[in-house]
Amino acid sequence: MANPQFLESKPVTLVDVRDALENMQKRDEELNFRSNKAKEYVDAFVILDAKKKELLLKKLQDLNLTRLREEHFTKIIDFLPRTANELKVVLQAYPLSLPKKDQDSIVAAVTETI
Repeated sequence: MANPQFLESKPVTLVDVRDALENMQKRDEELNFRSNKAKEYVDAFVILDAKKKELLLKKLQDLNLTRLREEHFTKIIDFLPRTANELKVVLQAYPLSLPKKDQDSIVAAVTETI
């Protein structure tokens, strides 16, 4: 039996998942059952396109918040919190505390991009 090994672990946004599924659909002409379910979910919940995603990611990285890592950026891009309370809900799964000023700057970056 094969022993697969992880070469790298990288968080992926739902926008990237949608693009990958579209590329697979173009290549294979028809998706399998699980890929179709994933595509239905992504089509229902993702509102950003790739350009806006990159713009938002750049804005978030330019805030220079030392506590935020790439996985935090992907969750913010996936859920697009529009208030500080929504941001707290999105990031509550992580042991992370942000000052009110940083929370407001993240929310401002999200609302500017949308």
